[in-house]
Amino acid sequence: MRLTRTILAFALLAAVAPIALAQSQVEITSDVFVMNEAARQAEFEGNVMVVHPNVTVWAPKVVATYGEGGTTDIRTFEASGGNVRLKTADQDATGERAVFTPGDQLLRLTGNVKVTNASGTVDASELVVNLETNVSTFTSTGGGRVTGIFTSQ
Repeated sequence: MRLTRTILAFALLAAVAPIALAQSQVEITSDVFVMNEAARQAEFEGNVMVVHPNVTVWAPKVVATYGEGGTTDIRTFEASGGNVRLKTADQDATGERAVFTPGDQLLRLTGNVKVTNASGTVDASELVVNLETNVSTFTSTGGGRVTGIFTSQ
């Protein structure tokens, strides 16, 4: 039974790839890894780093929740802990929490969001990226405003 759980844990590591819409190798490192089959969750905690060919994620905690299909049926991928960073080749984004839901292809980054790329920086309370339509929406809450600083090249 222990070997089965270990195999499932490694299968989950390969299944986290939906975060970037492609099946490929994913490497996850953390201080602690807990596989909770009853809750259908894999939890990585402490200095978590998820390396995928299209994105690298750093966070204090990452939880992947999967459905009845097992570890190949990822329902949510959540990075949390107040210091979340997502870096791609073109941009760097930080916030307090990031949630990706493969079912609707939405990536939601919340809490003191800052996105920086070659053309500038945008600050907001929340960023929602629809990976299917490639539309990004920045919003602000609590009377704040979305702020952008853009550089002409």
